[in-house]
Amino acid sequence: MATIVHTLLLILTLTGLFVGTYTLGVGINYGQIANNLPPPSHVSTLLKSLNISRVKLYDADPKVLGSFANSDVEFIIGLGNEYLPRMQDPQEAQIWIQQKLQPYLSQTKITCITVGNEILGGQDSQLPQYLFPAMKAMYQALFNLGLHKQVYITTAHSLQILATSFPPSQGAFREDLVQFIQPILAFHAETNSPFLINVYPYFAYKNDPNNVPLEYVLFEPNSGAVDPNTNLNYDNMLYAQIDAVYSAIRALNYGGIRVQISETGWPSKGDENEFGATVQNAGIYHKNLIQRMQKREGTPANPSQPIDIYVFALFNENMKPGPTSERNYGLYYPDGTPVYNLGVKTYLPRMQFSASRKNVDNSKPSLSPSSTFHDLPSVSNRRIGDGPVFYIVAVVIDFIKQVSILYKHRKVFIIE
Repeated sequence: MATIVHTLLLILTLTGLFVGTYTLGVGINYGQIANNLPPPSHVSTLLKSLNISRVKLYDADPKVLGSFANSDVEFIIGLGNEYLPRMQDPQEAQIWIQQKLQPYLSQTKITCITVGNEILGGQDSQLPQYLFPAMKAMYQALFNLGLHKQVYITTAHSLQILATSFPPSQGAFREDLVQFIQPILAFHAETNSPFLINVYPYFAYKNDPNNVPLEYVLFEPNSGAVDPNTNLNYDNMLYAQIDAVYSAIRALNYGGIRVQISETGWPSKGDENEFGATVQNAGIYHKNLIQRMQKREGTPANPSQPIDIYVFALFNENMKPGPTSERNYGLYYPDGTPVYNLGVKTYLPRMQFSASRKNVDNSKPSLSPSSTFHDLPSVSNRRIGDGPVFYIVAVVIDFIKQVSILYKHRKVFIIE
């Protein structure tokens, strides 16, 4: 037994580089519109195994913030759209910060508050008028509390704020929204805060699959698209969309504002008319995206500015309204099973679900919620090229873990 263990440890030593230093290189959106998600304490373990150190929330959930106390995880927290009318009052803003933010700052790293999500160009035509005043009030409250250098204020926009997105050099904001965007850009320039944009190449493909090449939106090899004004070649749609946002900002005479991608992703399942929403496409999109982000590269028009991205989302959320795709953007099922292979080993503690929380999705692989290590693809469906060394290391880690558990409970004996 000792010989086996020594051999396994040697394998781990020789291949440790592949495991110990692996990181996804992106942040993650942690949505919670579901009734079957694991507790935040288990999620913290999952994110640690992925080496994810940046998380974006859509609220300021005290259970989540408390579970990540004394960790290295950096949080963006959210102020819901429903709060905007009230938050024009600096006193209301200060109360919110004192109740939702301050109690956790000493132990949890919170660096940003997003004031609303996709307000401009959204369905509620009344909310835009409240957005900038709420951002100002929140910043003033932070200033009054001496927190304005520790936590910045921003808001996340959808790509619907653009009137033109191609060619990227001609990117422009919608004329009806400029009146709202102009003061927000001035605010970002003054406070040195980023401009957040939610970007989904998937929507472009879904809406026009006959004319939008799938390879172009999935970061797969393709001839690309050339911007006739700059002669820059774009081999993927995401980078073109990012540069269009930069161009729109500069067109309003605001250079130097950093663009951050607050959401991007691809659904693994959709309705019949949601073309391209498949497990295979979602896996390809995220795997290729992550490989790009690990290179810390910029876009063709902004090569020196590394792209900063938060993937949407961590889990499938079974209570989200709308088409089927809305409930299937997760990298993981609620039990911690990966929806598709990202080439990374992850760990989620064993969970016990009550009958009221358990919501079985019959379309997912049949794996037990008590599974510990998960590696997709499995032995039976692993594709050539998925990495034999990594796969062996994964098996070795799993084996050693199980041996250590058994030894801890004195169910095996190491014979010298």
